[in-house]
Amino acid sequence: MEVGMVWSLVDVKLLLTSLLVLCSLATVLQLLPSLSCLSSTTTTTTTTTTTSQSQVLNFSTPNPPKETLDLHSGIVKRAFNAVGSAAYLFIQMGAYRGGANTFAIVGLGSKPLHVFSNPTFRCVWIPHSDTNRSIATTGYKILPDWGYGRVYTVVVVNCTFPEDVGVDGSGGQLVVHATTGGGGDKGLDLEESFVALDEKQGSFNLTELTSAPPKHDILYCGSSLYGNLSPQRVREWMAYHVRLFGPRAHFVFHDAGGVHPEVLDVLRPWMAMGILTLQDIREQERFDGYYHNQFLIVNDCLHRYRHAAKWMFFFDIDEFLYIKPKSTLRSLLDSLSGYTQFTIEQMPMSNKLCLSSDAGKTPRMWGFEKLVYRDVKRGVRRDRKYAIQPRNVFATGVHMSQNVAGRTLHKLDGRIKYFHYHGTISDRREPCRQFVNATGLTFENAPYVFDNTLRVLAGSVKRYELKAIGSRLARTRQ
Repeated sequence: MEVGMVWSLVDVKLLLTSLLVLCSLATVLQLLPSLSCLSSTTTTTTTTTTTSQSQVLNFSTPNPPKETLDLHSGIVKRAFNAVGSAAYLFIQMGAYRGGANTFAIVGLGSKPLHVFSNPTFRCVWIPHSDTNRSIATTGYKILPDWGYGRVYTVVVVNCTFPEDVGVDGSGGQLVVHATTGGGGDKGLDLEESFVALDEKQGSFNLTELTSAPPKHDILYCGSSLYGNLSPQRVREWMAYHVRLFGPRAHFVFHDAGGVHPEVLDVLRPWMAMGILTLQDIREQERFDGYYHNQFLIVNDCLHRYRHAAKWMFFFDIDEFLYIKPKSTLRSLLDSLSGYTQFTIEQMPMSNKLCLSSDAGKTPRMWGFEKLVYRDVKRGVRRDRKYAIQPRNVFATGVHMSQNVAGRTLHKLDGRIKYFHYHGTISDRREPCRQFVNATGLTFENAPYVFDNTLRVLAGSVKRYELKAIGSRLARTRQ
């Protein structure tokens, strides 16, 4: 019995001793946060390395910012730890030749850098035939998005060399050295270098680029297509404008997520005929620019196709161009050949009002056939769209270009205008919301008048589509 009591006391002492040691260790670890952080970092790195042996991680975890007390002055000196990056210095979308000695590089740049600093670009041409005979020039940057950028702004870098480069067809590389201009961190003027263009031997022919007649009379550059687009509205727009533009025209669409399978079915017949090019630009959504980066997209389209077309048009797929009767688009453009750019007046149409006599028939009617009421409110600034002769344009915008060589014409006396059916392209429902029987009315605090300008063209557009691609799109849904 005495032996048992002694043994119990020994167990209690061991238990108390163990608890004391554990509590002491916990207190020490709390007083040493840097050791705890180091232990955590080591564990994380080891785990990651074990998970993916092929990926080598090269990063360091900084300790908390230091504070140093100056014993003489009593001042506490604070430190600042920089972690990560606010935005990329430059995001390239494309680079294109403009001629024998000039190139354009289209991309995005950090908007704060370009607003509060002065990033620079230096262009270097390195021939494939002799890499020691490189030539350099200062890149001239253009910011064409009128300040609409968000985290990123659009940057078009023009590289014009003092002499012709690569005109012998030997090929070469266009290398760009971009600096931050001391923006963000005034103590650093960082430089990044990248190959903007690698021109293969024999791929460049100056005569074909600048002297040969353009392949197309008209090229349509579409902005970013996004959202749940209506296949039927896209179908109508294509048939209408292929007919209007004629056989020597080409269309370029940019898919920012809006070309879902039903819309693609509508576009495929025109793609098969070589009339339409569809580009997948969904990756641009990674970078926070204005309105799905539409300024970036139209500038890339300008420089990518500037030598392929005599005229370029910029407007949206809920907008329909109209040429005054007894005229054609070709004759209009010929009369405006002395201008680099002309702008087009807007005719805003209701996206809800339809005729009472059409009730019950509207599901079988096309959008521009049944939406026949035009907003005539005065004193309202209406957005314009435009067309340009691209070889005289250095950068462009959504509603017009401010970077042109030559004249711009704004008054065309109604010879060309566009009817805008705002909101219909992204609405999968029947657009007619209210049926009326009037030549004029006020609806939602705006005056409207009956306007059947495009309605009378619906029959000829439908017959054109049937002749061009057959009846394959007859069952297209809203």
